[in-house]
Amino acid sequence: MEQEILRYFLPEGLLDFFTITKVSETIMEPSKLKILQIDLEEKNTIPAGYDSKQYESKGFYPAKLIKDFPVRGKVVCLSIQRRRWRHKVNKSEIIHNDYSLFAKSGKLTQELSDFLKYTDRDA
Repeated sequence: MEQEILRYFLPEGLLDFFTITKVSETIMEPSKLKILQIDLEEKNTIPAGYDSKQYESKGFYPAKLIKDFPVRGKVVCLSIQRRRWRHKVNKSEIIHNDYSLFAKSGKLTQELSDFLKYTDRDA
């Protein structure tokens, strides 16, 4: 139920690729800024065009914090954990999914980045 409600607040399509693992609210001192952090973990779906029999999931890259639109006066941070897959024979070959959900800077969602550009405001 919680994931279905959060679907309305998250970038479109995000929950097609990621699962919510935790939602927490914190207060940043000394500014008293309220932060809503949503931890997301990439689903175990190998990138398109690769044979799942030749690759194995080998954990995650370090989590990346990405800012999204504020909700009810709270800063929204998405903590994204992306998977990586390793070739079973050629161990040095690592692959991962690429998403257009995040701005090239990697610090904002693409929707928020586009919004700020349209309003002529910096992040």
